[in-house]
Amino acid sequence: MAENLDSEALLNAFSRFAVYGDTKASGKEMNGKNWSKLCKDCKIIDGKSITGTDVDIVFSKVKQKSARVITFNEFQQALQELAIKRFKTKGRDEAIMAIYKMVEGGEPTQFGVTKTVKAGGVDRLTDTSLYTGSHKERFDESGQGRGREGREDVVNNTGCSSKNEGSYDKKMKNEK
Repeated sequence: MAENLDSEALLNAFSRFAVYGDTKASGKEMNGKNWSKLCKDCKIIDGKSITGTDVDIVFSKVKQKSARVITFNEFQQALQELAIKRFKTKGRDEAIMAIYKMVEGGEPTQFGVTKTVKAGGVDRLTDTSLYTGSHKERFDESGQGRGREGREDVVNNTGCSSKNEGSYDKKMKNEK
């Protein structure tokens, strides 16, 4: 009865988690890291009846002896084992249906994605318009770095300093 469930949505969830974080993955096999992520993101791990250790044990139990990944059939078997443990008050088929519903709409979430910090001190330190001295010369008006030009003194071999360049010509024109 539980196997007759719309397994297309379950297969889609399996594929989404199977390829997560691995550009070479085909989506037909899932590794242990992605299996744990699926269980966390779909809220199968509740910290009471099912923990991360339980998830790892079930993964090891359903995979082949020498394999490091599970297939879709082994994935369904693992979910069935977790369903019985997670929903102790429900019947077997009812528990399996409930855990399939938890997984069906699941997608990998991204925790801890790097964001810019907006703390008071950080804004002040990273605002290039407030830089002074030699540090100010490293950035243009828009705040973009100037690259090598901003880090090194470029010699122009004209005989004048770069700050006074062309001032002799202007002085001579004014005197004439």
